[in-house]
Amino acid sequence: MQTLRYILTITCPDRVGIVAAVSNLLADHRGNIVESDQFSDTESGRFFMRLVFELEPEIEPALAAHLEPLGQRFGMVWKLYDPRRLARVMILVSKAEHCLNDLLYRHRTGALSMEITAIVSNHRALAHLAEWHAIPFHYLPVAAATKSEQERQILELIESSQTELVVLARYMQILSPELCEALAGRAINIHHSFLPGFKGAKPYHQAHARGVKLIGATAHFVTANLDEGPIVEQEVERVDHAHTPAQLAAVGRDIENIVLARAIHYHLERRVFLNGAKTVVLR
Repeated sequence: MQTLRYILTITCPDRVGIVAAVSNLLADHRGNIVESDQFSDTESGRFFMRLVFELEPEIEPALAAHLEPLGQRFGMVWKLYDPRRLARVMILVSKAEHCLNDLLYRHRTGALSMEITAIVSNHRALAHLAEWHAIPFHYLPVAAATKSEQERQILELIESSQTELVVLARYMQILSPELCEALAGRAINIHHSFLPGFKGAKPYHQAHARGVKLIGATAHFVTANLDEGPIVEQEVERVDHAHTPAQLAAVGRDIENIVLARAIHYHLERRVFLNGAKTVVLR
């Protein structure tokens, strides 16, 4: 009988017997575990688990039915994923194209297994990239007087397309607290690592003037507290006095590409768990 691979994610209060109970349940349904990662957070008392296992597809409904009482017994929040069903992702951008271009390339080559539902922008500058990749493009300009209406349109697009994850790929607009709440835990942003050190215009010029030796990028979940959401991934690179502001910016763009792609990859593989103000990433 042919088997398929599934992913099971679990988070619950930590206690004795969770791993044994889940493993025994899978064994009872002839599930073969091929990857297992877990983490017990002694500070929050929470337990996090990600399992990849092979199972005959005909047995999936029965397994899901038996997971329900097990989940109630341990107070679990659990999800069972079929990796054949690609996550639906919407990308928000403004004018900077490096992150969008990188994500589209990785998507086209299969490095990021996802279905891009749309590209949404407050400018028309990157419409050509969407057209070349045959992805729907929505131009939604925004001004102070129209911000709430524009965000309503974004949310409608997210809901109508059944988008699971929203990626802010250098989308240079501050989301309202209302939109942040609506997208809690399903919107990832990227920013340079200088924040909150060098805010405002030309951060790489500010860094150059201060003789910065390390630059990098941070991918995090979006919250109402600007650039302070739970961190998913970070990276840094050493620079020196010989780097011009333009060279620093080029290094920064490369790191932003890498960090954002990694964060999305972890999310697509169901490796990221929210844990209060931080994350657990079972790599």
